[in-house]
Amino acid sequence: MTRVVSVYFPHLATERIRRHAGEALPADKPLVVIARRGSKRWISAADPAAMKLGLRVGMPASKAQAMVADLMMVDAAPAEDAAALERLALWALRQYSPVVAVDGADGLVIDTEGADHLHGGEDLLITGLVNRLRGHGLTARAAVSDTWGASHAIARLISAETTVVPVGNVSKAMVDLPILALRLPTETVQSLRVLGVDTVGQLSAMPRAPLTLRFGPDPARRLDQLFGRIAEPIEPIRTPELVEVSKNFAEPIGAPETIAKYVRRLVDELSAKLAENGLGARRCDLAIHRVDNTRQHLRAGLAKPVRDPTRLSKLLCDRIETIDPGFGIEKLVLVAVFAEPLEERQVVSSLVEEEIADITPLVDILGNRGHRLFRVAPVASDVPERSVRRISATAPDIGQTWANKWPRPSRLLANPERIDVMALLPDQPPVVFTWRGKRRKVVRADGPERIFGEWWMRPREFQAVRDYFVVEDELGERYWVYRAGDGIDPETGSHLWFVHGVFG
Repeated sequence: MTRVVSVYFPHLATERIRRHAGEALPADKPLVVIARRGSKRWISAADPAAMKLGLRVGMPASKAQAMVADLMMVDAAPAEDAAALERLALWALRQYSPVVAVDGADGLVIDTEGADHLHGGEDLLITGLVNRLRGHGLTARAAVSDTWGASHAIARLISAETTVVPVGNVSKAMVDLPILALRLPTETVQSLRVLGVDTVGQLSAMPRAPLTLRFGPDPARRLDQLFGRIAEPIEPIRTPELVEVSKNFAEPIGAPETIAKYVRRLVDELSAKLAENGLGARRCDLAIHRVDNTRQHLRAGLAKPVRDPTRLSKLLCDRIETIDPGFGIEKLVLVAVFAEPLEERQVVSSLVEEEIADITPLVDILGNRGHRLFRVAPVASDVPERSVRRISATAPDIGQTWANKWPRPSRLLANPERIDVMALLPDQPPVVFTWRGKRRKVVRADGPERIFGEWWMRPREFQAVRDYFVVEDELGERYWVYRAGDGIDPETGSHLWFVHGVFG
C-alpha cells in the first residue's frame, strides 16, 4: 500500500536568511521578505515575530513599514530558496526513501512505501524527520496518508506538527477541509466559493458533468487524485552529480531470473561509472517502471563505500522476490544516491591469513533485511546506564575500555525495576526480594559497591549514592541490585531497592 509523506516549511525563506546571517539578525527582531514587480513591493514571506505584529503575506511593504518601526526587510531570492529546498530533497532522498521530490515552493513529498519500518514506523519516521529539521533551524509540519493530495493538504491546513492518517481514512480526514486543499487555481477556488462550495465534501457531492463543463477537468482530476482513484506518480529528484544507469525493454519482462540478469548488468555499468569518478556507493536505488505507469523501488544500503559488482548485485537480487512485475516491466533504473570517495587498496599476497576479518558484507546483508545493527562502546561514567552508548556496527575502535573493578551483569535493564526487599539491617544486602511477582530467597550476596552521583551533570546528584550488590537466589540465578541511598541519611537517596541487571 502506497503511503505518502508531505513536509511543509511555513517559514523557509525567512529561516534560510537567518541561518546565513547568523547573529547579524537578532532572533526577536521581526523579519519579512519583500518581492517586487515594477514599482510594486509586497511581503512574500514573514517570520513568526512579524506575523504576531499583524504583518501578513501579500501586504504592501509601505504599510508594513508604517506598522512596525524596526522591521527588518530583505529582498526576495526565489532562486536561493529553490536551491535550499532542492538540498533538503537530496538530504531526504539519502536518509528516508528512494522517492523524494520538491512539492511546490515550500515543501517536499516522499513516498515511504517499504521504508517506514526502517525508522520504527510512520509515527517515529515523521516525528524524527521534523525533529531533525528543527535541529537545523527549520520549522516543518509533516503528514502521512494514502495519497499525495491528502498529505499535501493536511500538512498545510492543520496546525499539528505531525499527522498520521490511518490507511483507508483519507475521505474521513478530508471531507471537512476547505477546497483550498485541492491545489486548484485561485480563480477556480474563488468562483466555487461564490457558488457556495466551501469544503471538499461539498465539491465531491456535485455532479461531475456540469462541474467539468464550467471549470474544466482540474476539479474532478484533483478530487480523484485526493481520494486515490487515479494515480499521481512522484518523479524523484535527480541531479547531475548522481551516478545513474538505465535499461529500456522493447518487450516487457517479468520473470525473476530475467530481472536478476539485467540487474547484474546495470550493476556492472554503475560500478564502471563509479570507478571512473573514484567513488564507491553507500546507497543504491533500483526503480522498476511497469507498463501500467506505476513504479516500485528497492533500496540497498552499505556500511562503507563499495563498487564491487558481485556484492552490490547480491544485495539487490536477494530482494527480487519482493518485486511485483504486474503486466510487465518496461524500464529499470539504478542510481547511486549516496556515493563517497573510494581508494583502491593493494592486496599483498601472504601465506598468513589476516587476523581482522571484514564483517561489512554481513552487516550490509542483515541491514538490508530490516535489522538495526549497532555495537556498544564504553563511556567515561561510573553510573551504569550512562557508561555505554551505541555506535555503528562498522565504526572503528574508539580506544576506550570499561574499568573491570567489579563484575558487571551480561544484561543491563533499560530502566531499573523496583523490588520489594527484606533485609536484616538497612545497610546490608537483602535476604529476600520480590521481583516481577516472584519471591526469591537470597543464599549468597557480595557487596556493596558504592557508586556516587555525578553532581557536575545534575545538581540533585550532589549527595546521591547507590549501593550495588550481587545476589544469588536458591535456583542459582544471580542479579545486580542496588539500594538508592546509603541506608542511613535520607538526603543520599530514597532507600528503595531496584534490580538493574541479570548475570548470564
